Amino acid sequence: MVLLERTPLVVPEAAAAAAAASSPLRRPSPRVLREVPPPPLDPILPYLRSINKAMDELRTGPKFEAAALDRLKICVTECIDKYGDDYQYSTDPRLLKIWILYADAIGDFDKAYKQLEEKRMFLEHALLYDAYALFLFSKGKVLEAGKVYEVGISRKAEPFDHLKKMHTIFLKHLEKIVEEADADAQPKPSKIQKKEPILLDPWSESTMNNLLENINVDLKKFAGYHKSNKVYHGKVPLTSPQNVLRNKVIELGGRKYQLKGSPGTGAFAKVYKASVDGNTEDLVALKIQKPPFPWEFYMYRQLDTRVSDIERPSFGYTHEVHVYADVSVLVCDYLPYGTLLDVINSHLVLERHMDEVLCIYYTIEMLRMLETLHSVGIIHGDFKPDNMLVCYPSGEITDETFKGETRSERNQGLCLVDWGRGIDLNLFPSGAEFYGDCRTSGFSCVEMQEQRAWTFQADTYGLCVIAHMMLHGTQMSIQKTPRPDGSYMYQPTTPFKRYWNVELWKNLFSTLLNATSNGSDAAVLRSLRMSFQEYLCSNRQLVGKLNQQLAKQKTSLCLS
Repeated sequence: MVLLERTPLVVPEAAAAAAAASSPLRRPSPRVLREVPPPPLDPILPYLRSINKAMDELRTGPKFEAAALDRLKICVTECIDKYGDDYQYSTDPRLLKIWILYADAIGDFDKAYKQLEEKRMFLEHALLYDAYALFLFSKGKVLEAGKVYEVGISRKAEPFDHLKKMHTIFLKHLEKIVEEADADAQPKPSKIQKKEPILLDPWSESTMNNLLENINVDLKKFAGYHKSNKVYHGKVPLTSPQNVLRNKVIELGGRKYQLKGSPGTGAFAKVYKASVDGNTEDLVALKIQKPPFPWEFYMYRQLDTRVSDIERPSFGYTHEVHVYADVSVLVCDYLPYGTLLDVINSHLVLERHMDEVLCIYYTIEMLRMLETLHSVGIIHGDFKPDNMLVCYPSGEITDETFKGETRSERNQGLCLVDWGRGIDLNLFPSGAEFYGDCRTSGFSCVEMQEQRAWTFQADTYGLCVIAHMMLHGTQMSIQKTPRPDGSYMYQPTTPFKRYWNVELWKNLFSTLLNATSNGSDAAVLRSLRMSFQEYLCSNRQLVGKLNQQLAKQKTSLCLS
């Protein structure tokens, strides 16, 4: 049996005896003669003793193995039949371990896991997902094992850190297996052979339909996913115009949301601020989309799984999605300080450009975002300032904030949202490149404009446009300069101000506007980020000025 050594069952004999002796329910009355002994307070205790005894015999050698294995199977099966869904044990890890032994005994962990899902038992325990993944891995079902880990992580099963650690070990082991298999099975390409790139339009209707079909099973496993084959049945149709929905109360999953306003509207979706169950302090953002589109929810759950806890707040959170036949509603965190586009426009209204130190601060945040995303195989696909919510740290920023390669705290300056055009590279063949236009005016990368293949440039070009908007107050136009080798160099048309750190900005634009599609760009993004951080740390007055600018900005936006 695969899981025997990983499923210790300790029977607390002394504790059980002491509890039995001290319990008033077990003290016989001197006036009553008990001919039949009362049932034990812990009915599974005899099963635990029998299981431990059988497992001890299994470890002694092959002499007793067959008989002990039969007794073990009978014992765990009988225990599950009697107490498998007993409310008394619904959170007892001992019963979970018996469930795991039962799944191993019947050789059908899928069946056992499905039963626990239906009973909603032990879904918050990391051991369930770790054991299930181990079982699948032992059967050669490595992809299914990886998905089980992802489900457990999306549900934040405890101990959460242990589960994430086991998932990381699993991924490293899987990567090693794949590398060894490739080295043994793949013929070395000759110098004459050239592998043709795989080109796909990630946003075409056919591609999205195929992807949604492929992830359909995974979606059902994610915490917070609710689907109905019927149209939304509330008193007010969610497809109503904005002026009709404003201040109305809609009900989703037993909760009432009062729509307070519409912070943003796109071609296919409307985003409302809403209070929850009449509590004006509990605010969320509701994204109502027609036709229904659960892809964004999937992308949020991938972020939950792949991004570290300290970087995770930079990418927004979703609590749940309600998918109906006519619309879908995504319930997300609400942030009150507006978007980076609001910040840029607030300066333009006063006919001023953003101070360079603010531009540097937000550029560092954007570089960190893309470094994190691209290193885990995710492309945002709609990287623009109105998709970045502004955040403020709880205290003042110091030099230490910008030292080192990793974040020292969770506070961040920006939160990237709107994942409807997100690309999960794990769903595409290795080495795939993309074609097709994002169709967002001013944000189509050079490769899209020239109908060439692209990958991460969809995001990095957007970063350049945003940096240009912060510095100059206008969208970016580029010029194409020929190189001696016949290629071209792309750079912004508008020159930099002499009093800026020109070399810093030139390096940013020349590097990102001329990047290739081959491989991850995380190392390049990290290098650029560190150069900006080192500049901020080189002058303590710059950090002080940054704090002043942020305080002034926060006050200005709150009053507007």
